[in-house]
Amino acid sequence: MTYLAILGFGTVGSGVAKVLTENAAEVAAGAGEEVRLKYIVDIRNIPDSPFAPLMVKDFAVVEQDPEVGVVVETIGGCGVALAFTRRALAAGKHVVTSNKQLVAEHGVELLALAKEHGVNYFFEASVGGGIPLLRPLFNDLSANRILSMKGILNGTTNYILTAMLQSGKELDEALKEAQSLGYAELNPDSDLDGTDAVRKTCILADLAWGRELKPELVPVEGIRGVALQDIRSAAASGGAIKLLCRLIRGEDGLTYAWVAPHYVPASSMLCHVDQAFNALIITGNAVGDTMFYGTGAGSVPTASAVAGDVVDAVRHKSSPRGIGWSDAPLPLGDPDTLPSRWYIRSEGKWHFTEPLTADRIPACEARYRVLD
Repeated sequence: MTYLAILGFGTVGSGVAKVLTENAAEVAAGAGEEVRLKYIVDIRNIPDSPFAPLMVKDFAVVEQDPEVGVVVETIGGCGVALAFTRRALAAGKHVVTSNKQLVAEHGVELLALAKEHGVNYFFEASVGGGIPLLRPLFNDLSANRILSMKGILNGTTNYILTAMLQSGKELDEALKEAQSLGYAELNPDSDLDGTDAVRKTCILADLAWGRELKPELVPVEGIRGVALQDIRSAAASGGAIKLLCRLIRGEDGLTYAWVAPHYVPASSMLCHVDQAFNALIITGNAVGDTMFYGTGAGSVPTASAVAGDVVDAVRHKSSPRGIGWSDAPLPLGDPDTLPSRWYIRSEGKWHFTEPLTADRIPACEARYRVLD
């Protein structure tokens, strides 16, 4: 039997407790042994929760308990979460996380620490929520040279853009709706400004090409400047405005990475990904295009990916898997030098340009790179 502790009992942490409890038989079958939740670490008192008897406030209780083999970190951010993760790995405990900021900013260090102590550090839920994505990229597509990746990796912004089109709401109204439904946080800046998508883009690049891409090096444009008239015009022309992450491995050996709203034509499967769903198209030189689609956020879907990592960690507790990347920086190119067609608004009228680099775009009120 393996005992487990959850750090943080918010949206994801509570979902993990639910999945591990309700699907205990499936988890045990996959792991090859029973996996039992022993502690939940949170500074709050939650007396009405069925998991209240497992609550503790001091992480040292988990750290010093030799029975705890796996720690699930769902605190978020890079403060306490980073400190507790370091301590858990140093104590010889496998760590599973959904924390994309922590992985994007400190992944090299934490993976090295896990290797040093002979344990696993897994983070499937950090990109794409419940969609099986990172493990297929690292394992099933490992015989490919990854040529490009493009997709919708933020369910909040995708929901907002969908609501703007379907309900005729401006961005601020659509945001309030997303918040009322639990899709957007009270502070939605990381979603609206594209920061959340950048972190996920970096993790994908790290895994695909084995070198580190720091979030601060990725050009980003969020959706705050997307107007309702832009979305309506795109729809009338048969396309859609979507916030996309883009990764292209150039023939020059450089990687081009950016996050920005794009005009997506109807011929692309990404055009039809609506509401809070996520999708990613990975192109390999052998496999061609493969698309991963599903629920990219939410308590139980994200917990599904976390629980899958728990199963994998227990299954490989005696022979840790060699997931990781080098701290050598990924050589980058400037996305603005890539020629593309653009969908631009000038004097209230829309048209498509011929392929142009960003510095050649004529003066306009709004412009979106076309996903060709």
